[in-house]
Amino acid sequence: PSRLLALRYGADLVWGPETIDKAIVGCERSVDETTGVISYHREGRPLFTCHPVEKPYLIYQVGSSTPEIAAQAAKLVAGDVSGIDLNCGCPKPFSTSGGMGAALLSTPDLLCDILKAIREAVPPDVSVSVKIRLLPTEEETLDLVKKIVETRAVRALTVHCRTRNMRMREKAMVERLTSIVELCRKLDSDLAVIQNGDCTDRTAAAGVRTLTGCDSVMIATAAESNPSCFRSGPLADAVSEVVPKYTRLAHYLDNAWGNSKHCLAQFKSPPDVAPPGQDKSAKKNFRELLSKAKKYDDLADFVGGLEGGESVLQEVEEALAARPKAQAREVNGTLEHVLDKKMETQRASPEILIEGTCRVDDSTPVLAAA
Repeated sequence: PSRLLALRYGADLVWGPETIDKAIVGCERSVDETTGVISYHREGRPLFTCHPVEKPYLIYQVGSSTPEIAAQAAKLVAGDVSGIDLNCGCPKPFSTSGGMGAALLSTPDLLCDILKAIREAVPPDVSVSVKIRLLPTEEETLDLVKKIVETRAVRALTVHCRTRNMRMREKAMVERLTSIVELCRKLDSDLAVIQNGDCTDRTAAAGVRTLTGCDSVMIATAAESNPSCFRSGPLADAVSEVVPKYTRLAHYLDNAWGNSKHCLAQFKSPPDVAPPGQDKSAKKNFRELLSKAKKYDDLADFVGGLEGGESVLQEVEEALAARPKAQAREVNGTLEHVLDKKMETQRASPEILIEGTCRVDDSTPVLAAA
């Protein structure tokens, strides 16, 4: 539901959560005949779900430390996504303890072998990309980037502008991306470079692109707080707009309640975007209600009923259909063609804002792009 709402509000691409390759391999694939939701599950427990509506914009994010298993995982889901992204930026123990995520920054040869294995495993119309973090020095970072680009396996490189040991409260070192962009332009002018770290909306994304020369910007925390950060203009009010839309859509798609509750708890918006006449206590009332809620029905009265999820999904489809042709996902809707179109548009009209990509917390099944 979060990815679909991000697309509804203007995200260009959406990422799934980091899913460990060993976990997805061996899963069964099923399709809900009513909603269209595709589920990869093991013993009744879904590990990855998606919807056909998002396929042209959806990037599957894999965690791996083994080329062969990464290839198997990528091949399994390739028919339901437009790209496979190798996560080399997650610093959390669940990922690094197995040699995955940010641990791969210390094993560049293995990192590159995984990328090449994924590229060989999936069809040409499924793009391969990678997300990394900065290394301690510029020299080390550029050396890693050079090795990655020279694999000729990736069409996009996302750089979280923090080192592995930096935390979210520390300001992202966005200025360090400039030298990476310059290097990538020399090595492969068609490679899209995406910035990640501290961007909050379209205006901020435009500033990052001007400063660094990158092609796109990945929005993370701000998208988790309010997916309307991808649209032009002010944020949508969380309580009166985002929460009802999300709740109805999640209920219709039968999204796991625990996950939906987590996502709903993140939603917020500045006080100045509340619609006229909204009770100032509405936000507080919602927080209290959500904390006690144990199922969707407990929110029904607050959101004005759980019916209408199918209409929200239709809103997503209509928003995607109405996008300018320059953003249309043609030619199988792959990440490669999306980024090619974005780069062509950018070079023709440098002032046009083509937002980047949004990555949300690993605990949520989301990622979006601006």
